Amino acid sequence: MVKKIAVFAVMLLAVAGMLFASGSKEEKSKSAETPAAEKTVSELLGAGATFPYPFYSKMFNVYYLKTGVKVNYQAIGSGGGISQLLSKTVDFGGTDAFMSDDELAKADGEILHVPTCMGAVTVTYNLNGAPTLNFTSEIIAGIFLGEIVRWNDPQIQKINSGISLPDQEIVVAHRSDGSGTTFIFSDYLTKVSPEWKARVGRGKSLNWPVGLGGKGNPGVAAIVKQTPGAIGYVELIYALQNNMPVGNIENKSGNFIKPSIESVSKAANVSLPADTRVSITNTEASDGYPISGFTWLIFYKEQNYGKRSLDKVKEFLKLVWFAEHEGQQYAEPLHYAPLPAAAVKKAEVIINSVTYSGKSVDFK
Repeated sequence: MVKKIAVFAVMLLAVAGMLFASGSKEEKSKSAETPAAEKTVSELLGAGATFPYPFYSKMFNVYYLKTGVKVNYQAIGSGGGISQLLSKTVDFGGTDAFMSDDELAKADGEILHVPTCMGAVTVTYNLNGAPTLNFTSEIIAGIFLGEIVRWNDPQIQKINSGISLPDQEIVVAHRSDGSGTTFIFSDYLTKVSPEWKARVGRGKSLNWPVGLGGKGNPGVAAIVKQTPGAIGYVELIYALQNNMPVGNIENKSGNFIKPSIESVSKAANVSLPADTRVSITNTEASDGYPISGFTWLIFYKEQNYGKRSLDKVKEFLKLVWFAEHEGQQYAEPLHYAPLPAAAVKKAEVIINSVTYSGKSVDFK
């Protein structure tokens, strides 16, 4: 009887072992199919600029696979990102236009800016043969003010003498939403054109003299691509993704510069203030692209609000730190310029200044 009980016990242990091994295999298989174990802080929310969206989409997906923390970023335009941060409905905003002193004064607490990359705002157009055209600041301002209305205008033809331009109407496309891309473009025009400065000025949203409005960089790119004779301004990758030509822009030194990672990086060779809020349009660099800009993540310095847990704040700061360091490798393949070392150092200081109930946060 004792022997029978012993044999039965051994059989039970063997079955239990098989079940345990089977369960382990299932767990291993399950973990192999999913990202790093989902954490209690399962999702971070962000909204804002469409300018860096391809970069953010790639970087945030890599971060999710690496850490199990999802980043839900809605590309609704810089104006929307600032608005949602001010209303505290997101963990962070994204903007290509640093917040003005007036906007910062409306915030319920100090807001920080951390740059993530740099990009080029290009002038793109729809002409047969997709020629590469040169543009001066006077021509760009004239077109978007509605004063230059045909492609064979003598001013355009003069600096593109080797190209036969059509007697075709110019159809202007611009952003319809609050946009940091618009801010960069209009910031440039305000610096180079007294008439533009007097009539339109700089801003995320403008009273456009002429043109059709499209939502986001994708919306403007779509209008230009679908409309013969159209011209618009979009971030470089949106033009490249749609196989659209981009113009060479005359810079302050009188050189016609092609938008590229290299020419944007050269434009950013400036001294950054401690808060990193700086414009790099109309660069002094002789080989720098003149319509370049930083893009930023924005968030509150004091993070204990709206029942935010300390764990969530730590996960958020880990994400921002990742964006400033490991995440930079994903910028260049998507035609953004990675941050210069000086910008990364200033960003580190800003991230480390974040507080929770007035105390620094140990997130590393």
